[in-house]
Amino acid sequence: MYIGWIVHRLSVGDHMIINVSDICYIYPDGHEAIRNVSFSVQPGECIGVIGANGAGKSTLLKLLVGLYMPQAGEIIINNMRLSKQTLRDIRRTIGFTFQQADDQLFMPTVYDDVAFALRNEGMDEEEVKQRVIHALTSVGAIHVKDRPPYRLSEGEKRLVTFATILAMKPNILLMDEPTAALDPKARRALIQLVRSLPHTKIVTTHDLDFVLECCERTIVLADGTIVYDGQTEAILTNEPFLHEYHLELPLMFQRKK
Repeated sequence: MYIGWIVHRLSVGDHMIINVSDICYIYPDGHEAIRNVSFSVQPGECIGVIGANGAGKSTLLKLLVGLYMPQAGEIIINNMRLSKQTLRDIRRTIGFTFQQADDQLFMPTVYDDVAFALRNEGMDEEEVKQRVIHALTSVGAIHVKDRPPYRLSEGEKRLVTFATILAMKPNILLMDEPTAALDPKARRALIQLVRSLPHTKIVTTHDLDFVLECCERTIVLADGTIVYDGQTEAILTNEPFLHEYHLELPLMFQRKK
């Protein structure tokens, strides 16, 4: 296991926005999806989480946002230990985009979808309006604010899901396969958006070119454990390692061969 980057990150400073210690998660059918996973995240980092299908990527994100609770170990976010008691406060600091945009969009109009969580918090309607307009403008989707979500393209839906979470002003963004089903133009727009956001970001994806462009650091999962945690380019140019864990070189490097 590659541990040099972990040691370096821990020596840089004690202020971690996320600290994960020896967490485990077993599904009801007995499948051990996450085994003794530990890592820390500093404010402002953008981290790619990659691995073959079934490696535990989506499960890890769902643990971080509290959709699942670890059965061992602990997760600390913004100095709060994740538990049923702290879950509401922690979720106010985290924005989470699902792998399928349709799982996140369910209101009659885009405006209502972006406003939903704000209204649920009891926010004044004028403040809701300001936040919705600002969020949709910031992701380049203000032109679809009055349209029903089901009439949007996949790229537009993805931008709107980002608006729904940015409107809540989180400081951590968790993204599950954000470029899935996007055409090249929509994918490029999303990459530019992610690169522009100052938030702490963790992204699970099979799109290794996306990771190369957006993430300074990469975590590789295999069978629910971390087998690499370090600099992105160092691992995404290591073809034997990638092959061992059923991954391929990013297309950018394949073309150069």
